[in-house]
Amino acid sequence: MKISAIRVTPIAIRDPALLNAAGVHEPFGLRSIIEVEGANGLVGLGETYGDAALLSLLTRCQHGLAGGSAFDLHRLWQQVQRHAAQAMAQTTAHGEMELAPGSLSSHLASSAYSAFEVAFLDLQARTLGIPLVDLLGGKVRDKVAYSAYLFYKWNAAVDPEYAPDPYGEALNPAQIVAQAQSMIAQYGFESIKLKAGVMDPMQEADAILALKAAFPGRPLRIDPNGNWSLATSLKVADRLQGSLEYYEDPTPTLEGMAQVHRASGMPLATNMVVTNWSELRRAVQIDAVQILLSDHHYWGGLRATQALAKTCEAFGLGLSMHSNSHLGISLMAMTHLAASVQHLSYACDTHYPWQSDEVLVGGKLPIVGGCVHLTDKPGLGVELDPHKLAELHDAFKSCRIRTRNDVAQMQRYRPDWRQIKPRF
Repeated sequence: MKISAIRVTPIAIRDPALLNAAGVHEPFGLRSIIEVEGANGLVGLGETYGDAALLSLLTRCQHGLAGGSAFDLHRLWQQVQRHAAQAMAQTTAHGEMELAPGSLSSHLASSAYSAFEVAFLDLQARTLGIPLVDLLGGKVRDKVAYSAYLFYKWNAAVDPEYAPDPYGEALNPAQIVAQAQSMIAQYGFESIKLKAGVMDPMQEADAILALKAAFPGRPLRIDPNGNWSLATSLKVADRLQGSLEYYEDPTPTLEGMAQVHRASGMPLATNMVVTNWSELRRAVQIDAVQILLSDHHYWGGLRATQALAKTCEAFGLGLSMHSNSHLGISLMAMTHLAASVQHLSYACDTHYPWQSDEVLVGGKLPIVGGCVHLTDKPGLGVELDPHKLAELHDAFKSCRIRTRNDVAQMQRYRPDWRQIKPRF
């Protein structure tokens, strides 16, 4: 199938004031929407980060891909590599958001390839008239479970740039429980994750215990994004023994994680200290993590993540999926991938309930019983709404953000704020 045109459209989506180890989410999150149009008139879709460096690489690549075959993924990788060095030279490690690994300069090539690969596979599947999951070997499940993803957050009234959201303020355990109750009532999630590394660690541990009391039997996770020292990590582990499904990125570095696991016996998960194959090799050598949170956006695409799943299975590691602030194209790509992976040990993460915008015909995708259900529709099974795409592209053009920076956003409210790791 010959590619007749490729379009890369940057968009800005509204994001609430979600607190994390680096600071606070800006009022807009940046995404890039990929359209790969075939000579048959069908269009494959992809979605990825929209930060300046990756957007530059995507736009550099798009023109060289037109005229090639949508089935030629080797040529796609060659094109991405050809332009990646120049794009990487335009960014530095200074100020990069470690909490968003896919936008790091070291992951630019794999992130760009993944965005195009999803769109290529979507076009292939639409051309063949089959769901994308069939190109990945077929589905081993009809639906994919996701978890309620809770955040400490400010009320939107903190700044007129933030749009109102249905969840309100969450700064203490009672408000976190109320947030979970609201989210679970709407979406039916069966497991719960708390983004931590924000408040006093013991208060965050109290929030987990409050969730345990409010939702007995539901699997619980806590993720301070490496913002706790070894001593604090062990103190929280002692308080939460028997209460967690897994303990995610409590402390920085592979070596620190290995020490936490040895001392506490808790299973540790990560999307921060294992983000490439060399880090995975080292993690296995020192038994630093027991669950890997994969992410096709920066692990190199859907098929690369399938290989990662087999590797995790071979080494006895659990597997789930990391999330970022994303829309439905990304969610469906995650769902088709997860539906094709036999070795999926836990419900996946998703920020989707936090996003009010969407670029798809029909608006937001349903999450029922905590799951996204596959259909028999060709490709990803979703269609792009050109009017919503144009609207969100206009939002991108008018918003002040070009690269995510939660630290700078926090400094708008707390000028003396500095990113310290670990903070507690």
